[in-house]
Amino acid sequence: MHICQKSSNFAPIYLTNMNKRSPEIASLRLDIEKNVQRKIRTPYDFEYLTGVVWERLHENISPTTLKRLWGYIEGADTTRRTTLCLLAKFLGYADWEEYLQVLTERDGTESAGFVGEGIRCDDLSEGDKIEVTWLPNRRCTFQYEGNSTFVVLASEHSKLQAGDRFKAACFLIGQPMYLDNLVRGEEPATSYVARSKHGIQTIDIIKDQL
Repeated sequence: MHICQKSSNFAPIYLTNMNKRSPEIASLRLDIEKNVQRKIRTPYDFEYLTGVVWERLHENISPTTLKRLWGYIEGADTTRRTTLCLLAKFLGYADWEEYLQVLTERDGTESAGFVGEGIRCDDLSEGDKIEVTWLPNRRCTFQYEGNSTFVVLASEHSKLQAGDRFKAACFLIGQPMYLDNLVRGEEPATSYVARSKHGIQTIDIIKDQL
């Protein structure tokens, strides 16, 4: 397995392993799927991606590791930096830090932890409802079900539909909205990113009244 080295051009941004539900990792998965022109959804897809990584880098990454990263199987909530560095290299970057830097420039986001005004799952209790808006005229209401899982209660002018379920780590003002493991009926799970130029505009949280 490749050992991640610090880039000479970019200061390290994260000093610990990353939560696999973080927006950065959601974006990494989407970029990999775009790169290989294939949705990674089935056991065969993970075997395929393992083979492509080997062919391109001559580095090993197991299908099981990829399945955990994509949320296909249960596992640790965090992903090792060596894995992230390897996958960043697969996309043509020097290391994970360089990928984060490019992601910052591409999305206009704060790479240092995505710190900003907004909410994280730790701020919520089961049953809490969130109304999120983004340009041009998108509005959705989500209900928190625990374990980083939300259900869409209402959707206006958005591709999301009432009844959709997804996982998300946070919702931050001015940042893209990253949804992971989005499930609609019997359709395969997918990822969704609302990439409005200005990011999320407003977030309103309504606590359950006792």
